[in-house]
Amino acid sequence: MKCAFVFPGQGSQAVGMGRDLAEAFPAARLVFEEADDALGQKLSRLMFEGPDEELRLTENAQPALMAVSMAVVAILEQECNVRLADKAAFVAGHSLGEYSALAASGALRLADAARLLKLRGQAMQKAVPVGEGAMAALLGLELDAARNVAAEASAVGVCNCANDNAPGQIVVSGAKAAVEKAVAIAAERGAKRSIMLPVSAPFHCALMQPAADVMEEALAAAAIEAPLVPLVANVTADRVEDPEKIRRLLVEQVTAMVRWRESVLYMRQQEVDTLVEAGAGKVLSGLTRRIAREMTAKSLQSPADFDDFVKQI
Repeated sequence: MKCAFVFPGQGSQAVGMGRDLAEAFPAARLVFEEADDALGQKLSRLMFEGPDEELRLTENAQPALMAVSMAVVAILEQECNVRLADKAAFVAGHSLGEYSALAASGALRLADAARLLKLRGQAMQKAVPVGEGAMAALLGLELDAARNVAAEASAVGVCNCANDNAPGQIVVSGAKAAVEKAVAIAAERGAKRSIMLPVSAPFHCALMQPAADVMEEALAAAAIEAPLVPLVANVTADRVEDPEKIRRLLVEQVTAMVRWRESVLYMRQQEVDTLVEAGAGKVLSGLTRRIAREMTAKSLQSPADFDDFVKQI
């Protein structure tokens, strides 16, 4: 088995996430306590008990998802004696999951990752007033066709491809009127269907530049080390290990498209046969099956998952 560890992004959160890990493993409890302390809030209580509308807030969902992912890594390393640096060929994360990947690979301290993600969430939310931006998933169109749709829709406002998630699953992001126009154009261009997404801001598009500026300043002051495992970056879909390049790519990532499909294909080309999704939900496992059916996707999110995984690895 040649595996890579991948870390989920926003949308994978759910009330109750991480609670069974905290109940079963001291290592998980310590991670959640460290995140709480770093942020000066009871993030873990929000994760375990809700309310859902508060957990969904970008500034809470981002550090919360990172904390669950890091709890999984801590359980593996401290309770199962499986070091990620020994077992993983690469790490990668979807959007905010890139911070989880960097924390898991030793490039970022957990407390720093939590604070950066809190700030990132706040900056993204402030960049565009609520109701002025939107995102939509265009299903059944490939990337080039979706880019053409976004370009045409840009006649009425910013519209960019935000996520290349899997074949036939492209997300566009931008001004509400432009995204709605993209949905209409996509229907004419043969999209199977398009779905307006329930998001609070238009992520990964040019409208996020104010948030990128905030993150550039914050990341300039952040301690970033060379990762123990190469990162496959969202912006380039290629490996990166230089701390200064990582810092630059994290800034670009705020406005750039998440090249997830290409990232998975890159890891497959490097002979990775198993992607291990560490954290809440199974979104990335589902995408893996659409991108490269010959790859195995494994999810680590509940106590029962660890015994099976440790036996196989």
